[in-house]
Amino acid sequence: MQNLYIEETIKTPGVEFDAGTGVLNVYGRAIPENPENFFSGMIDWVFSYFKTPMSQTQVNIQLEYINSGASKFILEFFQILEEKYQEGHPAQINWYYEEDDESVYELGKHYQSMLHIPFKMVVVDE
Repeated sequence: MQNLYIEETIKTPGVEFDAGTGVLNVYGRAIPENPENFFSGMIDWVFSYFKTPMSQTQVNIQLEYINSGASKFILEFFQILEEKYQEGHPAQINWYYEEDDESVYELGKHYQSMLHIPFKMVVVDE
């Protein structure tokens, strides 16, 4: 299976999904003009990946800003991971936030409260 790499822009996050290691990284800003178009490729890739996943999948999310449209698709992405986790595929989500960034922290806590999958809040140094 091919890895997924999407270069970070001013409005869209960088995406590095490595099928060989099971490490899925999303970073930057998530304020795409058409979030469905942007996130559909990520979601399609995840469905393909879970046909033959690694023994452990680790998702690292480090976003500095997320608009409401992107937030909806990030939740959908997490729900797919949760479904696969419930089917017996070990996975963990690591949500990175800066200590003084209350909005990103609160969004992470909101996702964490909605999901039944290992979800770790990780503070990063600025």
